[in-house]
Amino acid sequence: MIPENGKTIISTADKKMKDAVAFLEEDLKSYRVGKANPSIFNGVTVDYYGTQTPLVQVASVSTPDAKTLAIQPWERNMISKIEKAILDANLGFTPSNNGEIIRCVVPALTEERRKELIKKAKAEGENTKVIVRNARRDAVEQLKKAQKAGELTEDAEKEAEDEIQKITDKNVKEVDAVISAKEKDILTV
Repeated sequence: MIPENGKTIISTADKKMKDAVAFLEEDLKSYRVGKANPSIFNGVTVDYYGTQTPLVQVASVSTPDAKTLAIQPWERNMISKIEKAILDANLGFTPSNNGEIIRCVVPALTEERRKELIKKAKAEGENTKVIVRNARRDAVEQLKKAQKAGELTEDAEKEAEDEIQKITDKNVKEVDAVISAKEKDILTV
């Protein structure tokens, strides 16, 4: 039976691991994989009256079809600034506008670009696994300190370590699943 302080250490480690996996999933959404997805613009900031502001806070982004992104600025005078921000973000788009709406056609991915994206996604996956393992290491160290301080019995500490290992394995499998799903998505022509 794991005492309350052991359970707190386990739940903190579990939360850190889940946050790392959630961040990875969110980060991978910004990868341009040949189909229009508004989240591609999540990292784009626009100069809005001297302040760098996320694009989604100065315009609405929609997908009229599978290969086009439409950006409707809330203020017409922002069109040129939004176009500049998109070009500066180096997303591989050439924005065009009709005076009211900016359109970006999503080009098909080349084989080379697909391989680059897969490599980048795998690297992000490895970084996430490192974060997960670091959370495990930190939790195990806390458990050992608690056991030395007499707050946990040796059996409770071992049981808590086993629980943390199970959570770690589950999160590493989750990272692998997220990466393989993204790889499949990137390779789908």
